[in-house]
Amino acid sequence: MTWSIVAHDPATGAFAVAVTTCAFAVGASCPFVRSGVGAVSTQSITNRYLGPAVLDGMQRGLSPTAAIESALAGDEGRGLRQIHAVDRHGRSAAWTGKNCVEWCGDRAGHGFSVAGNMLAGEAVLTDTIAAFVTRDDLPMPERLLAALDAGDAAGGDRRGRQSAALLLTTTEDFPDINLRVDDHAEPLEELRRLLGIWRRDREPGLRDQPRKANPSGWIDIDAIEAAWARRGSTLRFRR
Repeated sequence: MTWSIVAHDPATGAFAVAVTTCAFAVGASCPFVRSGVGAVSTQSITNRYLGPAVLDGMQRGLSPTAAIESALAGDEGRGLRQIHAVDRHGRSAAWTGKNCVEWCGDRAGHGFSVAGNMLAGEAVLTDTIAAFVTRDDLPMPERLLAALDAGDAAGGDRRGRQSAALLLTTTEDFPDINLRVDDHAEPLEELRRLLGIWRRDREPGLRDQPRKANPSGWIDIDAIEAAWARRGSTLRFRR
């Protein structure tokens, strides 16, 4: 009921998943990322336990292929599942169960994988990949959205559109970007709008948040208040 792209950017260390579907709140079910380990999307008749299981396997040193096989071994519904992953070495792998709804399939390359089911046709995946490969001039988030846009133009989910999500992590134990469009007539357009707001309002402050390199983050209350004042705010901390 979905198509997605999982990707790794060795230049920044980013792992990301971009996904869209004609079902409610895809971001709550399909994408999983872990800093330094990999990215996974679990879809079709989704089993959310598979995402963390594959990441655990890759963290132990398994290849994406072996991690997926291990995660699926105990799942009696594996024929209904679709799952794909990429690791920190750029290796990718996918599983499309024999019972997934047509058109269904997966395509992998170094540093990325694309997979989908209930699609208008194979062109959804081939066009998604073509856009991702050729738009390497874009930052990773915009590159992923360009890829999904191309797949949507090729027919996308054969039932229509409803939700989309973008999940990306770099160095921390939590995502840099976690954007969801749960219910919208044009979810990819809305996701692009939200990414623009993230670029404007959230990205500039990421370096000041508590991080592994600075566990307390920016805590100079005078400087924080001065920054607020420059934006026209009269907010003040208690002293």
